[in-house]
Parts: sequence; C-alpha cells; structure tokens
Amino acid sequence: MSLKYAVVERERRFVVARLPAGVSSTQQVHDRYLTGTRLRLREVTADDGSVTRKLGQKIRLGTGPGEVACTNLYLDDAEWAALAALPARSLHKTRHLVRRDGLLVAIDEHEDGTLVAEIDDGDRPPAPVPDWLDVVADVSGGESWTGAHLAR
Repeated sequence: MSLKYAVVERERRFVVARLPAGVSSTQQVHDRYLTGTRLRLREVTADDGSVTRKLGQKIRLGTGPGEVACTNLYLDDAEWAALAALPARSLHKTRHLVRRDGLLVAIDEHEDGTLVAEIDDGDRPPAPVPDWLDVVADVSGGESWTGAHLAR
C-alpha cells in the first residue's frame, strides 16, 4: 500500500480525571462515520466561530488502533451537504488543546463528561506521559475508545 498522500499518526489514548492547566484553545467537533466505510466526515468549529469541514479516511497500519495512515480532503458547503446526507453514526465532543512543556495534547470531552487525552508521537519514540496529565487508564490499545466505536 502506498502512503504517498497520507500522514501517519501514532496515537496513545488515556482516560484522564480532569482537564489540566494550560488549555490553549477549544473546538467543537462533530464526526460522522459513514456506514459501511472507513470514511469520516468531520466538522470543527473553532473558538472564533470559523468552521472547517473535511472528509477523512484512516487505514490501520498495525494490529490495533494506535497506528493509522490518515488522508483528508477539505470540503465546501455543497460537498459537505451531499456527503452529510449519507447514513452515518455521529459523535459530538469538545476538544481542548493543551500546549505545555513542549508537548501538544488533545483532550476530548465527550457528551457524558468522559475525558480522553490523545498524544500523537509522530515519528518520535513515545515520550513519558507527563505528570500533569491525571491519567486514570491507558486505553491506547482499546478498540472501544476509538471515535468510530464511540459514535452512535
């Protein structure tokens, strides 16, 4: 498989007890996982009200959800409307971005209040989990903690 147009993500996920200090921005994220596909529609509304819409595909590179090749296309209003009409499961969350100690951590606050932190290691070896991230559980290998599984 060619990864010519893909970005490889190597993510670790952690359920955390609270939001840490240092939230630099917050976004509203609405994901739609298109039925019967590996495709996801994502609409992100930033703090300033700007909206970004994209169609993404994640292809697993390993045996678990931690390493995926991601490809995205940005959509205009007409493309979004056409694709949003397809059957899908939805997930709404608030994403808090924390920049601290040279690390960027995305913490997703789900509708039930659960907080899931994601650290993308990229091409670097995994760094130690910072002490300020109040980890309850490492769910990196847990299929039940992927967005596609959490969508209803």
